[in-house]
Parts: sequence; structure tokens; C-alpha cells
Amino acid sequence: MWQRLAAPAGALAAVATAFAYVGAVDPGEPGHYPVCPLYRFTGLYCPGCGGLRSAHAFIHGDLLAALRDNAAGVAAYLGFAVLWTAWVVRAARGRPVRIDPGPAPLWIAGTLLLAFTVVRNLPFGGWLHP
Repeated sequence: MWQRLAAPAGALAAVATAFAYVGAVDPGEPGHYPVCPLYRFTGLYCPGCGGLRSAHAFIHGDLLAALRDNAAGVAAYLGFAVLWTAWVVRAARGRPVRIDPGPAPLWIAGTLLLAFTVVRNLPFGGWLHP
């Protein structure tokens, strides 16, 4: 069974290490992380802008600040937790891991992410700015 759980454990270790680094090194202080190239050259926010600040706030337990910095990022953290849990349960039971959502959920997720990106760059979407 330990061999079946090695891949999910490795993925969790990698994600936990990345979150620990972002939790220790504040992205709000200049000079620690590179600036988003899209924002630097166009002034537009990409869907990931504010993601590091969101992760930092999430790690420190400030959910409102995490949502304010990047709501899509918080949804991604929670989505990862759900998918990782399903992966562990299926691996522990010896079942193959199949995550095949089909086209409809992928189109919905893509549309929501596109809408998030567009709205955060419009004048009335200032509440979504990081």
C-alpha cells in the first residue's frame, strides 16, 4: 500500500514545500518574487496576479485577505485539496486514479476563469484587483 501512496505523498510534499516558502517569504515585500510579465508590459491583471499574496494570506489564516488578493487562487487551493483527497482514497483502495471531468466542467471552469480575468480588468471590477 505504501507504494501506491508514494505519488500522492510526493505531490503533497512538493505543494506543502512551495506553500511553506511563500508563507515564510512575504510576497508583499518588493524584490523577493518577479513581477507578472503581463502586468509589467500591459498593466492588465492575469488570472494569477495576486496569487502569491493570496497563498501567503491563506497560509497565515487570513481567508478574507486571500480571497481579496486572488479569489480564483483560493478556489484552486480548495480544488487541489479535493482532488488530492480523492487521489489518496482511490490509491489506498488500489483503484486506478481517473480524473476525467469531461468537456462540460472544463468549459465551465475555463469560462469562469476568463470572466474573472475580464471583470478584474474592467473599471467596475476594482474589487477583484490584487
